[in-house]
Amino acid sequence: MSASYVIVGDGIAGSSAAETLREADPDADVTVITEEGEALYNRILIKEFAKGKLPAAPVSIHDPDWYAERDIDLELDTVVTDVDTDAHEVRTHEGDVHGYDRLLIATGGTPTQLPVEGSTAEGVHHFWTFEDARAIKENAERADTGVVVGAGLLGIDLAAICAAQGLDAHYLMRGNAWWRYALSEEGAEIIHDALRERGVTPVFGSGVDHFETDDDGHVTAAVDPNGERFEADFAGVAIGLNFNTEFIQDTDIETDNGILVDEYMRTNVEDVYAAGDITRFHDVILGERAQNGAWGSAKEQGSVAGQNMAADAAAERFEWVSSYSITHFDFPFLSFGHPTIGDRTVERKYDDTTWRRVTIKDDRVVGGVLIGDLSAQSALKQLAREQRDVAGREELLLEDSIDVEAFQAGEAATPE
Repeated sequence: MSASYVIVGDGIAGSSAAETLREADPDADVTVITEEGEALYNRILIKEFAKGKLPAAPVSIHDPDWYAERDIDLELDTVVTDVDTDAHEVRTHEGDVHGYDRLLIATGGTPTQLPVEGSTAEGVHHFWTFEDARAIKENAERADTGVVVGAGLLGIDLAAICAAQGLDAHYLMRGNAWWRYALSEEGAEIIHDALRERGVTPVFGSGVDHFETDDDGHVTAAVDPNGERFEADFAGVAIGLNFNTEFIQDTDIETDNGILVDEYMRTNVEDVYAAGDITRFHDVILGERAQNGAWGSAKEQGSVAGQNMAADAAAERFEWVSSYSITHFDFPFLSFGHPTIGDRTVERKYDDTTWRRVTIKDDRVVGGVLIGDLSAQSALKQLAREQRDVAGREELLLEDSIDVEAFQAGEAATPE
Protein backbone atom coordinates (compact mmCIF):
# COMPACT_ATOMS: atom_id res chain seq x y z
CA MET A 1 0.00 0.00 0.00
CA SER A 2 1.39 3.40 -0.96
CA ALA A 3 2.33 5.92 1.71
CA SER A 4 0.26 9.05 2.30
CA TYR A 5 1.92 12.39 3.01
CA VAL A 6 0.10 15.60 3.94
CA ILE A 7 1.81 18.99 3.86
CA VAL A 8 0.13 22.01 5.45
CA GLY A 9 1.54 25.13 3.81
CA ASP A 10 2.70 25.84 0.26
CA GLY A 11 5.53 28.28 0.84
CA ILE A 12 9.01 27.35 -0.29
CA ALA A 13 9.41 24.90 2.64
CA GLY A 14 6.18 23.01 1.89
CA SER A 15 6.69 23.04 -1.86
CA SER A 16 10.30 21.88 -1.56
CA ALA A 17 9.16 19.03 0.69
CA ALA A 18 6.44 18.02 -1.77
CA GLU A 19 8.89 17.92 -4.66
CA THR A 20 11.40 15.93 -2.61
CA LEU A 21 8.74 13.44 -1.50
CA ARG A 22 7.54 12.88 -5.03
CA GLU A 23 11.08 12.19 -6.24
CA ALA A 24 11.84 9.89 -3.29
CA ASP A 25 8.51 8.03 -3.32
CA PRO A 26 6.96 8.04 -6.82
CA ASP A 27 3.92 5.97 -5.80
CA ALA A 28 2.98 7.93 -2.67
CA ASP A 29 -0.10 10.08 -2.20
CA VAL A 30 1.09 13.67 -1.64
CA THR A 31 -1.37 16.40 -0.62
CA VAL A 32 -0.51 20.07 -0.11
CA ILE A 33 -3.05 22.23 1.72
CA THR A 34 -2.76 26.02 1.81
CA GLU A 35 -4.92 28.91 2.97
CA GLU A 36 -3.67 31.05 0.10
CA GLY A 37 -5.54 31.34 -3.17
CA GLU A 38 -2.48 30.89 -5.37
CA ALA A 39 0.34 28.41 -5.67
CA LEU A 40 3.96 29.00 -4.70
CA TYR A 41 5.42 32.40 -5.55
CA ASN A 42 8.75 34.05 -4.86
CA ARG A 43 8.59 35.98 -1.59
CA ILE A 44 11.93 37.54 -2.43
CA LEU A 45 10.58 39.15 -5.59
CA ILE A 46 7.24 40.47 -4.29
CA LYS A 47 9.02 43.53 -2.88
CA GLU A 48 10.30 44.37 -6.37
CA PHE A 49 6.75 44.00 -7.68
CA ALA A 50 5.45 46.33 -4.96
CA LYS A 51 8.17 48.86 -5.84
CA GLY A 52 6.83 48.90 -9.39
CA LYS A 53 10.07 47.46 -10.73
CA LEU A 54 8.80 44.04 -11.79
CA PRO A 55 5.63 42.72 -13.46
CA ALA A 56 3.61 40.05 -11.70
CA ALA A 57 4.52 37.16 -14.00
CA PRO A 58 8.08 36.41 -12.78
CA VAL A 59 6.92 36.39 -9.15
CA SER A 60 4.95 33.18 -9.58
CA ILE A 61 7.04 30.00 -9.39
CA HIS A 62 4.50 27.21 -9.68
CA ASP A 63 1.06 27.15 -11.20
CA PRO A 64 -1.52 24.43 -10.46
CA ASP A 65 -0.33 22.48 -13.51
CA TRP A 66 3.08 22.02 -11.86
CA TYR A 67 1.41 20.03 -9.07
CA ALA A 68 -0.86 18.13 -11.43
CA GLU A 69 2.08 17.07 -13.59
CA ARG A 70 3.71 15.56 -10.49
CA ASP A 71 0.48 13.99 -9.25
CA ILE A 72 0.49 16.23 -6.17
CA ASP A 73 -2.96 17.16 -4.87
CA LEU A 74 -2.98 20.94 -4.26
CA GLU A 75 -5.84 22.35 -2.19
CA LEU A 76 -5.97 26.16 -2.34
CA ASP A 77 -8.12 28.41 -0.12
CA THR A 78 -8.30 25.63 2.45
CA VAL A 79 -7.90 26.15 6.19
CA VAL A 80 -6.75 23.30 8.42
CA THR A 81 -8.76 23.50 11.63
CA ASP A 82 -7.60 20.44 13.55
CA VAL A 83 -4.98 17.70 13.63
CA ASP A 84 -5.56 14.37 15.37
CA THR A 85 -2.09 12.92 15.79
CA ASP A 86 -3.41 9.69 17.32
CA ALA A 87 -5.69 8.98 14.38
CA HIS A 88 -3.18 10.47 11.91
CA GLU A 89 -5.83 12.78 10.46
CA VAL A 90 -6.04 16.41 9.33
CA ARG A 91 -9.40 18.19 9.20
CA THR A 92 -10.26 21.29 7.14
CA HIS A 93 -12.81 24.08 7.47
CA GLU A 94 -15.01 22.36 4.90
CA GLY A 95 -15.19 19.20 6.99
CA ASP A 96 -12.83 17.16 4.83
CA VAL A 97 -10.58 14.62 6.54
CA HIS A 98 -7.14 13.72 5.21
CA GLY A 99 -5.42 10.68 6.64
CA TYR A 100 -1.64 10.66 6.69
CA ASP A 101 1.27 8.36 7.36
CA ARG A 102 3.50 11.39 7.85
CA LEU A 103 2.58 15.04 8.24
CA LEU A 104 4.61 18.19 7.57
CA ILE A 105 3.60 21.54 9.06
CA ALA A 106 5.00 24.48 7.11
CA THR A 107 2.42 27.17 7.78
CA GLY A 108 4.77 30.04 8.58
CA GLY A 109 3.27 33.04 10.34
CA THR A 110 0.91 35.98 10.15
CA PRO A 111 2.24 39.54 10.56
CA THR A 112 1.85 40.98 14.03
CA GLN A 113 -0.53 43.90 14.20
CA LEU A 114 0.37 47.05 16.12
CA PRO A 115 -1.81 47.16 19.25
CA VAL A 116 -2.70 50.83 18.76
CA GLU A 117 -5.74 52.86 17.75
CA GLY A 118 -6.18 53.03 13.99
CA SER A 119 -3.97 50.05 13.19
CA THR A 120 -6.72 48.40 11.13
CA ALA A 121 -7.44 51.52 9.08
CA GLU A 122 -7.43 51.43 5.31
CA GLY A 123 -3.94 52.27 4.08
CA VAL A 124 -2.16 50.52 6.97
CA HIS A 125 -0.37 47.54 5.43
CA HIS A 126 1.51 44.44 6.51
CA PHE A 127 3.89 42.82 4.07
CA TRP A 128 4.00 39.04 3.82
CA THR A 129 2.00 37.61 0.91
CA PHE A 130 1.67 38.34 -2.80
CA GLU A 131 -1.83 39.60 -2.00
CA ASP A 132 -0.29 42.05 0.47
CA ALA A 133 2.16 43.20 -2.20
CA ARG A 134 -0.65 43.95 -4.65
CA ALA A 135 -2.49 46.09 -2.08
CA ILE A 136 0.73 47.87 -1.08
CA LYS A 137 1.62 48.66 -4.68
CA GLU A 138 -1.86 50.00 -5.44
CA ASN A 139 -1.93 52.21 -2.33
CA ALA A 140 1.68 53.42 -2.65
CA GLU A 141 1.13 54.47 -6.27
CA ARG A 142 -1.68 56.78 -5.12
CA ALA A 143 -0.02 58.05 -1.95
CA ASP A 144 2.09 61.15 -1.37
CA THR A 145 3.29 60.60 2.21
CA GLY A 146 4.14 57.50 4.20
CA VAL A 147 5.37 56.06 7.46
CA VAL A 148 7.10 52.74 8.10
CA VAL A 149 7.27 50.99 11.48
CA GLY A 150 9.60 48.09 12.23
CA ALA A 151 13.36 48.44 12.08
CA GLY A 152 14.16 45.03 10.64
CA LEU A 153 14.56 43.21 7.34
CA LEU A 154 10.89 43.44 6.34
CA GLY A 155 10.65 47.05 7.47
CA ILE A 156 13.50 48.06 5.18
CA ASP A 157 11.56 46.52 2.27
CA LEU A 158 8.58 48.73 3.07
CA ALA A 159 10.85 51.77 3.31
CA ALA A 160 12.35 50.91 -0.08
CA ILE A 161 8.85 50.61 -1.56
CA CYS A 162 8.06 54.11 -0.29
CA ALA A 163 11.27 55.38 -1.87
CA ALA A 164 10.67 53.68 -5.21
CA GLN A 165 7.11 54.99 -5.37
CA GLY A 166 8.28 58.55 -4.65
CA LEU A 167 6.65 59.02 -1.25
CA ASP A 168 7.85 61.57 1.27
CA ALA A 169 8.24 59.03 4.05
CA HIS A 170 9.40 58.72 7.66
CA TYR A 171 10.84 55.49 9.07
CA LEU A 172 9.94 55.34 12.77
CA MET A 173 12.35 53.26 14.87
CA ARG A 174 12.25 52.58 18.61
CA GLY A 175 16.02 52.44 18.99
CA ASN A 176 18.94 54.51 17.76
CA ALA A 177 19.68 52.51 14.59
CA TRP A 178 18.13 50.28 11.97
CA TRP A 179 18.40 46.55 12.88
CA ARG A 180 20.26 47.56 16.03
CA TYR A 181 20.70 43.96 17.21
CA ALA A 182 22.85 43.12 14.19
CA LEU A 183 24.47 46.47 13.29
CA SER A 184 26.31 49.07 15.28
CA GLU A 185 25.42 52.73 14.78
CA GLU A 186 28.41 53.10 12.47
CA GLY A 187 27.26 50.31 10.17
CA ALA A 188 23.61 51.31 10.33
CA GLU A 189 24.43 54.89 9.37
CA ILE A 190 25.33 53.64 5.87
CA ILE A 191 21.75 52.42 5.57
CA HIS A 192 20.34 55.60 7.13
CA ASP A 193 22.19 57.77 4.62
CA ALA A 194 20.97 55.65 1.71
CA LEU A 195 17.39 55.98 2.93
CA ARG A 196 17.68 59.76 3.27
CA GLU A 197 19.02 60.01 -0.26
CA ARG A 198 15.84 58.27 -1.44
CA GLY A 199 13.38 60.47 0.44
CA VAL A 200 12.90 58.28 3.52
CA THR A 201 13.82 59.99 6.81
CA PRO A 202 14.82 57.76 9.75
CA VAL A 203 13.31 58.91 13.06
CA PHE A 204 14.94 57.37 16.14
CA GLY A 205 13.48 56.87 19.60
CA SER A 206 10.08 56.81 17.96
CA GLY A 207 7.26 54.44 17.03
CA VAL A 208 3.49 54.76 16.80
CA ASP A 209 1.17 55.75 19.65
CA HIS A 210 -1.84 55.88 17.32
CA PHE A 211 -2.89 56.42 13.73
CA GLU A 212 -5.20 59.21 12.66
CA THR A 213 -7.87 58.53 10.03
CA ASP A 214 -10.26 60.54 7.89
CA ASP A 215 -14.06 60.21 7.76
CA ASP A 216 -13.72 57.35 5.26
CA GLY A 217 -11.51 55.34 7.62
CA HIS A 218 -8.28 55.86 5.64
CA VAL A 219 -5.05 56.58 7.48
CA THR A 220 -3.91 60.21 7.36
CA ALA A 221 -1.11 60.37 9.94
CA ALA A 222 0.87 58.55 12.59
CA VAL A 223 1.50 60.08 15.99
CA ASP A 224 4.52 58.76 17.87
CA PRO A 225 4.88 58.31 21.65
CA ASN A 226 6.63 61.69 21.84
CA GLY A 227 3.57 63.41 20.39
CA GLU A 228 5.20 64.11 17.04
CA ARG A 229 2.82 63.83 14.09
CA PHE A 230 3.81 62.45 10.69
CA GLU A 231 1.44 62.83 7.77
CA ALA A 232 0.87 59.55 5.96
CA ASP A 233 -1.68 58.29 3.48
CA PHE A 234 0.34 55.07 3.35
CA ALA A 235 1.62 53.15 6.38
CA GLY A 236 3.73 49.98 6.44
CA VAL A 237 4.04 47.88 9.59
CA ALA A 238 6.59 45.06 10.06
CA ILE A 239 7.03 44.25 13.74
CA GLY A 240 7.22 40.46 13.64
CA LEU A 241 5.22 37.30 13.00
CA ASN A 242 2.65 35.36 14.96
CA PHE A 243 3.26 31.73 14.07
CA ASN A 244 0.29 29.80 12.71
CA THR A 245 -0.03 27.04 15.29
CA GLU A 246 -3.68 27.44 16.36
CA PHE A 247 -4.76 24.22 14.65
CA ILE A 248 -2.31 22.11 16.66
CA GLN A 249 -3.04 23.64 20.08
CA ASP A 250 -4.97 20.55 21.19
CA THR A 251 -2.16 18.18 20.22
CA ASP A 252 1.00 17.12 22.05
CA ILE A 253 3.21 18.85 19.45
CA GLU A 254 5.66 20.94 21.44
CA THR A 255 5.74 24.68 20.70
CA ASP A 256 7.64 27.64 22.07
CA ASN A 257 7.23 30.69 19.83
CA GLY A 258 7.15 28.24 16.94
CA ILE A 259 7.25 24.47 16.58
CA LEU A 260 10.23 22.73 18.17
CA VAL A 261 12.05 20.30 15.89
CA ASP A 262 15.34 18.45 15.95
CA GLU A 263 18.02 18.60 13.27
CA TYR A 264 16.00 16.12 11.19
CA MET A 265 12.94 18.40 11.20
CA ARG A 266 11.06 15.98 13.46
CA THR A 267 8.71 17.23 16.15
CA ASN A 268 8.30 15.43 19.45
CA VAL A 269 5.25 13.61 18.06
CA GLU A 270 5.81 10.53 15.91
CA ASP A 271 5.28 11.02 12.15
CA VAL A 272 4.91 14.80 12.46
CA TYR A 273 7.55 17.11 10.97
CA ALA A 274 7.81 20.89 10.58
CA ALA A 275 9.86 23.17 8.33
CA GLY A 276 10.35 26.82 7.45
CA ASP A 277 9.77 30.01 9.41
CA ILE A 278 7.54 28.27 11.91
CA THR A 279 10.32 26.07 13.30
CA ARG A 280 12.64 26.48 16.23
CA PHE A 281 15.18 23.93 15.10
CA HIS A 282 18.28 22.40 16.62
CA ASP A 283 21.11 24.20 14.86
CA VAL A 284 24.01 21.74 14.73
CA ILE A 285 26.46 24.59 14.11
CA LEU A 286 25.32 26.69 17.05
CA GLY A 287 24.65 23.66 19.23
CA GLU A 288 21.35 25.17 20.37
CA ARG A 289 17.88 26.04 19.14
CA ALA A 290 17.50 28.81 16.61
CA GLN A 291 15.04 30.33 14.14
CA ASN A 292 15.71 31.55 10.64
CA GLY A 293 13.34 33.23 8.22
CA ALA A 294 15.57 33.20 5.14
CA TRP A 295 14.24 31.75 1.88
CA GLY A 296 17.22 29.43 1.35
CA SER A 297 16.97 28.09 4.87
CA ALA A 298 13.26 27.30 4.49
CA LYS A 299 13.85 25.59 1.15
CA GLU A 300 16.60 23.40 2.61
CA GLN A 301 14.49 22.55 5.67
CA GLY A 302 11.66 21.46 3.39
CA SER A 303 14.01 19.26 1.38
CA VAL A 304 15.51 17.69 4.53
CA ALA A 305 12.04 17.08 5.96
CA GLY A 306 10.88 15.47 2.72
CA GLN A 307 13.89 13.16 2.56
CA ASN A 308 13.41 12.04 6.15
CA MET A 309 9.65 11.62 5.81
CA ALA A 310 10.18 9.29 2.85
CA ALA A 311 12.95 7.31 4.56
CA ASP A 312 12.46 4.54 7.07
CA ALA A 313 14.84 6.30 9.45
CA ALA A 314 16.14 9.84 9.82
CA ALA A 315 19.07 10.23 7.46
CA GLU A 316 19.52 13.89 6.53
CA ARG A 317 20.39 16.60 9.04
CA PHE A 318 19.69 20.28 8.52
CA GLU A 319 23.09 21.96 8.35
CA TRP A 320 22.91 25.39 6.85
CA VAL A 321 24.59 28.78 7.07
CA SER A 322 21.85 30.99 5.70
CA SER A 323 22.18 34.38 4.05
CA TYR A 324 19.83 37.28 3.40
CA SER A 325 20.49 39.95 0.79
CA ILE A 326 19.11 43.47 0.40
CA THR A 327 19.20 44.92 -3.11
CA HIS A 328 17.52 48.29 -2.58
CA PHE A 329 20.65 50.43 -2.65
CA ASP A 330 23.61 51.21 -4.90
CA PHE A 331 25.75 48.95 -2.72
CA PRO A 332 25.15 45.28 -1.78
CA PHE A 333 24.10 44.16 1.69
CA LEU A 334 24.25 40.62 3.05
CA SER A 335 23.72 39.06 6.45
CA PHE A 336 24.63 35.44 7.14
CA GLY A 337 24.17 32.90 9.88
CA HIS A 338 22.89 34.32 13.14
CA PRO A 339 24.20 37.91 13.35
CA THR A 340 22.19 38.73 16.48
CA ILE A 341 23.45 35.75 18.53
CA GLY A 342 26.89 35.81 20.06
CA ASP A 343 29.05 36.90 22.95
CA ARG A 344 31.22 39.38 21.03
CA THR A 345 31.75 40.99 17.65
CA VAL A 346 34.51 42.50 15.54
CA GLU A 347 33.80 45.15 12.94
CA ARG A 348 35.42 47.63 10.59
CA LYS A 349 34.32 50.45 8.31
CA TYR A 350 36.44 50.47 5.15
CA ASP A 351 34.89 53.47 3.39
CA ASP A 352 31.60 55.38 3.22
CA THR A 353 29.62 52.40 1.95
CA THR A 354 31.76 49.42 2.99
CA TRP A 355 31.49 47.84 6.44
CA ARG A 356 31.83 44.40 7.98
CA ARG A 357 30.80 42.93 11.29
CA VAL A 358 31.43 39.32 12.36
CA THR A 359 29.59 37.77 15.31
CA ILE A 360 31.42 35.23 17.48
CA LYS A 361 30.12 32.76 20.06
CA ASP A 362 32.34 30.42 22.07
CA ASP A 363 35.29 31.41 19.83
CA ARG A 364 33.42 30.35 16.67
CA VAL A 365 31.96 32.50 13.89
CA VAL A 366 28.16 32.26 14.02
CA GLY A 367 27.05 35.13 11.77
CA GLY A 368 27.70 38.59 10.48
CA VAL A 369 26.78 41.47 8.19
CA LEU A 370 28.62 42.64 5.07
CA ILE A 371 27.89 46.00 3.43
CA GLY A 372 29.48 47.16 0.19
CA ASP A 373 31.93 44.28 -0.31
CA LEU A 374 30.59 40.72 -0.12
CA SER A 375 33.78 38.95 -1.20
CA ALA A 376 34.46 37.59 2.30
CA GLN A 377 31.13 35.79 2.61
CA SER A 378 32.34 32.38 1.37
CA ALA A 379 35.26 32.27 3.77
CA LEU A 380 33.17 33.46 6.70
CA LYS A 381 30.45 30.90 5.99
CA GLN A 382 33.09 28.19 5.76
CA LEU A 383 34.51 29.22 9.13
CA ALA A 384 31.03 29.01 10.62
CA ARG A 385 30.20 25.71 8.94
CA GLU A 386 33.49 24.09 10.00
CA GLN A 387 33.32 25.64 13.48
CA ARG A 388 36.90 26.84 13.30
CA ASP A 389 38.41 28.31 16.43
CA VAL A 390 39.09 32.04 15.90
CA ALA A 391 40.27 32.87 19.43
CA GLY A 392 43.14 35.33 19.43
CA ARG A 393 42.93 35.85 15.67
CA GLU A 394 39.64 37.73 15.45
CA GLU A 395 41.18 40.69 13.60
CA LEU A 396 41.99 38.38 10.69
CA LEU A 397 38.22 38.15 10.12
CA LEU A 398 38.34 41.76 8.96
CA GLU A 399 41.10 41.35 6.39
CA ASP A 400 40.26 42.03 2.74
CA SER A 401 41.04 38.39 1.98
CA ILE A 402 40.41 35.80 4.70
CA ASP A 403 42.66 32.74 4.90
CA VAL A 404 40.48 30.00 6.35
CA GLU A 405 43.52 27.83 7.03
CA ALA A 406 44.88 30.48 9.41
CA PHE A 407 42.26 29.35 11.92
CA GLN A 408 42.35 26.13 13.88
CA ALA A 409 40.00 23.48 12.56
CA GLY A 410 37.11 22.65 14.86
CA GLU A 411 34.81 19.68 14.97
CA ALA A 412 32.79 20.25 11.82
CA ALA A 413 29.14 19.32 11.94
CA THR A 414 28.83 16.02 10.07
CA PRO A 415 25.88 13.67 9.69
CA GLU A 416 25.68 10.86 12.19
